[in-house]
Amino acid sequence: MKNRYIFCVLFAALIAVSNFFQIPAGPIPIVLKNIFVVLAGTVLGSFYGGVALLIFIAAGLIGIPVFVIPGGLGVFNTPLAGYIIGYFIGALAAGLVAGLPSVSEKKLKPIPVIRVCIGSLLGFALILLCGALYLMHLNNITFTAAIIAGAAPFIAVDLIKLIISIPLALALRPIAARYLYVNSKKY
Repeated sequence: MKNRYIFCVLFAALIAVSNFFQIPAGPIPIVLKNIFVVLAGTVLGSFYGGVALLIFIAAGLIGIPVFVIPGGLGVFNTPLAGYIIGYFIGALAAGLVAGLPSVSEKKLKPIPVIRVCIGSLLGFALILLCGALYLMHLNNITFTAAIIAGAAPFIAVDLIKLIISIPLALALRPIAARYLYVNSKKY
């Protein structure tokens, strides 16, 4: 049981540390954070991936510098809030689609690979969609303008992150399953 939450804290820390690797791109920088968010869902599953994101978000909301801007509740007055909400939703969705990890996934079978691919794609897409929708709400702009400003600049980079995240998730899932789901039938 303890291992499960250690993995959650580990992923929350990876997501936080990834904050230091960013490329300025207007009001919202390009970050590595998304890859760890999606990996939290695809590797840990929906529940524990979601817990990892709740830990990360809670740390930022109490003022620990884990966001690309100063944290606290004031973050909800910025475009970043949409992406933060998207991190949580993206990790949950990626985990739901990918399903619980299993030790038997050491052998690549089509169904788990397809589930991880679709889950990862959905996770990245939801992060961008939530960011754009919040930008639309915050600035009172059209959906098209929000997509152009809040999603389009990041699509190419996120596709590269997607390509990197899939083999990482496939390699890490059986390892995580050994520690997360010791007493389950999936082991």
